[in-house]
Amino acid sequence: MRRLAFLATAIALASCSGEQAEQFGEPATAIPFVTANGSPAGTYEVSASDGTMSIVTLNSDGTYSQVTPEGTDAAQGTLEVVDGKTCFRVRSPGAEPLCYTETAAAADGSYTATPDGGEPLTVRPMPATAEIG
Repeated sequence: MRRLAFLATAIALASCSGEQAEQFGEPATAIPFVTANGSPAGTYEVSASDGTMSIVTLNSDGTYSQVTPEGTDAAQGTLEVVDGKTCFRVRSPGAEPLCYTETAAAADGSYTATPDGGEPLTVRPMPATAEIG
């Protein structure tokens, strides 16, 4: 009887494991990506002080894409938070991540992102219904 209780406990604990869930065809629950300052996945307008801008989409799976306002692909890659900074890694062999220190988001969701050794950028969430190009 003690063996049965031990086995039942082991099975219950194993069933909670994401690795076990994937092994049996059940999707593991993924935590959606958020930036270092807690901003959620979504589409953002990013502008520099010289007036240049781009549209960046942060996906909940930790990937991103960047396009010009005209809709031309500018970059795509992966995201991660490292040492309190949001880091973008372009999908290109040998690409180094570009990391940004972010201010807390304002009530409207906007914030400033400053790259290591670079000029600050203004980041504003775009409405979900906005179309590009």
